[in-house]
Amino acid sequence: MTDRGNRSLRERDAAVIAGIEKLHFNPLAARRGAGSYLIDDDGRRILDLSASATAASLGYGHPAVVEAVTEAVRDMAGASLLLYPNEAATALAEALLDATPGTGERRVWFGHSGSDASDATARVVEAATGRHRFISFIGSYHGCLAGAMSISGHTSMTHTLPRPGLVLLPYPDPYRPQFTAEAVLALLDYQFETTCPPEQVAAIFIEPIMSDGGLIVPPAGFLRALEQRCRAHGILVIVDEVKVGLGRSGLLHAFQHEGLAPDLVIFGKGIGGGLPLSAIVGPADVLDFKPAFAMQTTAGNPIATAAGGAVLRTIVAEDLVARAERLGAAFADGLRSLAENHEMIGDVRGRGLAIGVDLVADRETRAPVPAKTTAKVIYRAYELGASFIYVGLAANVLEITPPLTLGKDEMADGLGIIDQALADVAKGLVPDAAVQEFMNW
Repeated sequence: MTDRGNRSLRERDAAVIAGIEKLHFNPLAARRGAGSYLIDDDGRRILDLSASATAASLGYGHPAVVEAVTEAVRDMAGASLLLYPNEAATALAEALLDATPGTGERRVWFGHSGSDASDATARVVEAATGRHRFISFIGSYHGCLAGAMSISGHTSMTHTLPRPGLVLLPYPDPYRPQFTAEAVLALLDYQFETTCPPEQVAAIFIEPIMSDGGLIVPPAGFLRALEQRCRAHGILVIVDEVKVGLGRSGLLHAFQHEGLAPDLVIFGKGIGGGLPLSAIVGPADVLDFKPAFAMQTTAGNPIATAAGGAVLRTIVAEDLVARAERLGAAFADGLRSLAENHEMIGDVRGRGLAIGVDLVADRETRAPVPAKTTAKVIYRAYELGASFIYVGLAANVLEITPPLTLGKDEMADGLGIIDQALADVAKGLVPDAAVQEFMNW
């Protein structure tokens, strides 16, 4: 047996965990967690301003989640929704149907992640409609299973070809309006008139805020115009709320900001409060089309769904939707104020506690900073006591998505750390060698 006693957690991870090492954003190796903080391998408390990429929606060790999971484990009602129903899964499905706008008879499908939910959605929609084409967006990220990747358009997935017949549209970016909303809509109309007859299209996948593509909030009215075009041709509207849903945007559902009425809604990450859980809410005639699309042994198990129920109840009980709107506005204003002292900040955007800080090399041209510069900001912030990640097709956007339970003092601490990190990177205090391991996707 290899001697592991003198190696750090990070070194042990690199030696045994496949493929993940290159995706870590900084040297943080979590031993424990409490509230908005992770405890590093060296014992330091690190303010987590990413909520583990939004999965830890209530932070770490929230009493409601601890109580629900403890009770579910202590008196475990099986381990497989596939074999027999359990109360936690049924109750969570009922709560999701109550919380998600929609008409007609609907069903809920449970999975383990946003990836499997997107994958299952694409497969069952294609089968139920008899149509084989989809519309998605350049920059979109719907997961990392084969089917989910095939309808995504992120630069991290260029090693995987899109599914045949996929139409990838530009996602209009108000900060860099290379393609206006009107131009994108005109392009879709032209596709319908020429190479993509709309009667061949099963559905469109929409992110109401393009998350991994750069925390881009679309121009007002754009998504509604897309929906209207799809309705005219019987094309289903699928909204991916995996990263920005369930209160994070300042409304319970991010699609509500745009007045959308989606046919299917995909949930993941934060719905499990840190446990593996995803869900689809959609029409019964689609989700009940064939049972084989939902055959995962431990999907909907009573442990994960108990956590999901606790998350939904806590969001309501602690009024976390209003809190996200209020605190998110204050956080974004604080970040904009930093731009007075940091030429690197080109744009601050988002909704609620989903905030993107677009770093630029030149404010006039809006040219993004090199990815290495962004990595240095992330790295220096970690050294100063905060953790977050970066997104965007040029890897130049700081993604600030803290737990919905973040406190005002914690927000102030986070702003101070980001301020110092930007200043130190601008002064050249972080060497290239320090971030070489963290030049991820």
